[in-house]
Amino acid sequence: MTERDTQTERAVVAKRVDSGTADTAEIRDLAAAAGYRVVDELTQTRTEDAAYHFGEGKVEAIARAVVASDATVLVVDNELGPYQTFNMGNKLPEGIKAVDRFRLILEIFGQRAQTRKAQLQVELAELRYELPRAEAKASLAKRDERPGFMGLGEYDESRERDIKARISRIRDELGNIEQTDQHRREQRRESGFDLVALAGYTNAGKSTLLRRLAADLDVDENEQLHPDLDATAASENRLFTTLGTTTRRADMDRRDVLVTDTVGFISDLPHWLVESFKSTLDAVYRADLVLLVVDVTEPVEEMREKLVTSHDTLYERNEAPIVTVLNKVDRVDEATVERKREALSALAPSPVTVSAKTGENLGALRERVHAELPALERERLVLPMNDDTMSLVSWIHDHANVRDVDYGDQVVIEFEARPAVVEQSRAKAGDLVASV
Repeated sequence: MTERDTQTERAVVAKRVDSGTADTAEIRDLAAAAGYRVVDELTQTRTEDAAYHFGEGKVEAIARAVVASDATVLVVDNELGPYQTFNMGNKLPEGIKAVDRFRLILEIFGQRAQTRKAQLQVELAELRYELPRAEAKASLAKRDERPGFMGLGEYDESRERDIKARISRIRDELGNIEQTDQHRREQRRESGFDLVALAGYTNAGKSTLLRRLAADLDVDENEQLHPDLDATAASENRLFTTLGTTTRRADMDRRDVLVTDTVGFISDLPHWLVESFKSTLDAVYRADLVLLVVDVTEPVEEMREKLVTSHDTLYERNEAPIVTVLNKVDRVDEATVERKREALSALAPSPVTVSAKTGENLGALRERVHAELPALERERLVLPMNDDTMSLVSWIHDHANVRDVDYGDQVVIEFEARPAVVEQSRAKAGDLVASV
């Protein structure tokens, strides 16, 4: 067991912004999610320094704060280039590591990845993070005609090639996994299920909402649930509780619905990191309906920014309708909720307000889900009275919403279902009648 397993490492947080005041709330949450205890923070408002990211004087102040607080890690809420990381490291006491925002996120992902799919996506993201750094080392080493640069370490001319080859192999394996997942989704649709995906930022309450919507039947996207999930999905006040996907059958009266909880969005993620988790986001892109969960307790400007980013991510490849769900209404008064609804009306024209924690207004959300899902087709079949017909009637009960069945000289069944189920029922009925 490592020291990290037995005690929490102490971290100093640092953040630079071009203008305004730096907000460190999110990076503190991220550091906590990674297992660090933040003991001090420093911020700076100035343009980026090419050598250190921060001004050199601020870097020296950061180094003093690390010593004074007996920290073991410096967490920087910005993206550091390879040489900025090296230069800052030279200013820090020996043995202190500097972790930028995206390396920190990758640490969290690595800790939470339990399924093969999640582990591959984390490794892909790590390799994409490493590739430009390997390319920079290679370029400078070749230019200087020596096997290293400014102490960055011995240059291995095969490292860049190895990273690219591994990225290619991971993409192929993830492609195979996605084909299997897509086949499973299509089988579920053919069985009469509508697919609803939960999307939104971390800590918006998606996993709690899944617990509220879920029925007793467990249908998971992976072969088994994540170890950090209970029978439905974990509901904890921490980031990235759900790294992969968890799918449950929803408690709906008139339709068979599967709801999938997915990895939470987070601010300012670079394209390469989002792209690494495309396989997980396919559960959102290929859904029949997306519920975009938003924390209504947050400031309006923060909610607006998250809605814009979420829409950019979702509308890039998603064709399903998106319903905004304003969650946590139990924590704010009605006047505040209404004010925020009006302020965000352009981005969320008719949101549903709920409390996943208390169950408030869940009935209205279920009604909205019914209304937004693809329309069902109505069908009426006239069948001969025999044992094979009884089997078909049983199948239709399992895959459709049966409105009426009349048992006489013939069996007349009226039902409504997804188009694929109606098509299958017609084919089965045709085979049955032809065999009489």
